Amino acid sequence: MNRIRSLALLGAATLAAGGLTAVAAGTAQAADINVARNGGFESGLANWSCTGGSGAAVSSPVYAGAGALRATPAGSDNAQCAQTVTVKPNSTYTLSTQVQGSYVYLGATGTGTQDVSTWTPGSGSGWQKLSTTFTTGPSTTQVTVWTHGWYGQPAYLVDEFSVFGPDGGGGTDPGPSVPGAPAGAAVSGQSATGLTLSWNAVSGATGYYVYQDGVRVRTVPGASAQITGLTASTSYSFQVSAYNAAGEGPKSAPVTGTTTGGGGNPDPNPSVPKHALTGYWQNFNNGATVQKISDVSAQYDIIAVSFADATATPGAITFNLDSAGLGGYTVAQFKADVAAKKAAGKSVILSIGGEKGTISVNDSASANNLANSAYALMQEYGFSGIDIDLENGLNPTYMTQALRALAAKAGPSFVLTMAPQTIDMQSPQGGYFKTALAVKDILTVVNMQYYNSGAMNGCDGKVYSQGSVDFLTALACIQLEGGLDPSQVGIGVPASPSGAGSGYVSPTVVNNALDCLARGTGCGSFKPSKTYPGLRGAMTWSTNWDAKAGSAWSNAVGPKVHALP
Repeated sequence: MNRIRSLALLGAATLAAGGLTAVAAGTAQAADINVARNGGFESGLANWSCTGGSGAAVSSPVYAGAGALRATPAGSDNAQCAQTVTVKPNSTYTLSTQVQGSYVYLGATGTGTQDVSTWTPGSGSGWQKLSTTFTTGPSTTQVTVWTHGWYGQPAYLVDEFSVFGPDGGGGTDPGPSVPGAPAGAAVSGQSATGLTLSWNAVSGATGYYVYQDGVRVRTVPGASAQITGLTASTSYSFQVSAYNAAGEGPKSAPVTGTTTGGGGNPDPNPSVPKHALTGYWQNFNNGATVQKISDVSAQYDIIAVSFADATATPGAITFNLDSAGLGGYTVAQFKADVAAKKAAGKSVILSIGGEKGTISVNDSASANNLANSAYALMQEYGFSGIDIDLENGLNPTYMTQALRALAAKAGPSFVLTMAPQTIDMQSPQGGYFKTALAVKDILTVVNMQYYNSGAMNGCDGKVYSQGSVDFLTALACIQLEGGLDPSQVGIGVPASPSGAGSGYVSPTVVNNALDCLARGTGCGSFKPSKTYPGLRGAMTWSTNWDAKAGSAWSNAVGPKVHALP
């Protein structure tokens, strides 16, 4: 890419400055150049061809610059992306790239000698360099270089693709062109003193300028900006431009944002949308992609931070950020990221429990301890509410007491979610179901875990096994017909096979279940007696496992949830 090309040219210039001279018999050999074009994908997919429309240029994650390639194998297509480069006969070239994902391949064909390839079985959440060399034949002037994934595997990422060797007449990788005008500018998360401005990323941009009423006020690296220091009940006009090494591009169409009134809390919790996607964020490293809160996909409307920790006081909780396990993520950064997500209209809540949770609320004292400690954490970190994920059971009487006390402290924007196991929601007489019904007036959503489960009864009395559309719809029906409002019911599934011991289903199955419940289409053998268009949405464990799999789950299920009637 251009940064690599610049280093090569710098190396050539250094040699010249150091006294490289021509000898009587001839001149010094020219420095190798990068004969690949658009190897950093700063110009989208220009110069590249991907099979079956499998490739796309993305702005995140990237190894360097503002772009990278994301390609997704499907069926019998391994998502190969290739370009033809101009080479010099009888010459050696070094082919290399940075990759991320499972089973990523790199190679060259049509070399005129021996075609080459190399691969990696997986690079985890980080970037890994693949490299090989090839030698051209005596009459070879063009070679096809390529990268691809493997059948049945998630999407892979490629960046900084280069082919270094003698100039075959095609020249080196050209510099970037001036980026175009950003589209899709929108305002969200308004408060009395600020708002969030967002827009669509521009291919080839390395950053953006934000203009407020015609004056440049911000320079930001990504496609959003927090605007602060504004006056209450006031309208402002905003425009955005993209820039890179070639210069600044044209401004976007203007968009108007109006701050809220000055009364009350200047930074209220954002409201949860009618149809919401929930994702659990891991405060630990277990092999999934390590994320900051800021890394969580914008598809998620509710982010449940996992998990709160028990204290020596019965019922009381605390929160300990695993800074070391998360690569040095500081508390200050965490708090700032929570605030930024809230400003963008997202709810960040604290999950209590989990597989190894040991928090018990069995009397009035422990109920008060939970309410008081949870509210203190909401105040300290900016959480919009809590999630109840107690897998060792709960006492409905005292948990209800605790949740009502907490809601009274937090106010009307309090977000309350639950993630019971399937066995906990088989009957309204169960402790979890009783609790949900007892706090129905303050309950946001119950995202039951449709995984790590045995066979369960559906609302029609038949037994269903996990892993099917029927399992999702027939068990959701119990909640929908057992007293919960459709807006309080969500489908909880793993983001990938690695996210749970059993029960993973493809995003297609999840989307079919959502359509079945909300629209009456896409059903299996079980079809509800009526539709529930107000269904809240879906949940996954976890945003980290989703990121590990190339965000395949959120990119498929998120748009489906947000498009529900």
